[in-house]
Amino acid sequence: MEGVLWYVFASTRGGENRARLLRAIDEQPRNANRLAEELDLDYTTIRHHLEVLEENNIVTASGDEYGAVYLPTEQARANWETVEEVLDTVLDEETEEQ
Repeated sequence: MEGVLWYVFASTRGGENRARLLRAIDEQPRNANRLAEELDLDYTTIRHHLEVLEENNIVTASGDEYGAVYLPTEQARANWETVEEVLDTVLDEETEEQ
């Protein structure tokens, strides 16, 4: 899982947005529309990043497609120390670049 996390968040375009998404979902599971509003990102951008996170077994959807609430998977939770390390690194790097 560690390699997947580094790839999804640190080695691809959009890693910072995915990191912000996962942090928001960890704080409180939400649907895509709410995430778009709270993170000030386009809804289609949010949907794309959620799909990447789902494909890599980092988040899962609960409920129907439009109103689905996203939350971290059990696999992500089992590796949460590594998740935090990766997110801290990615988000700290982005802050330093600005």
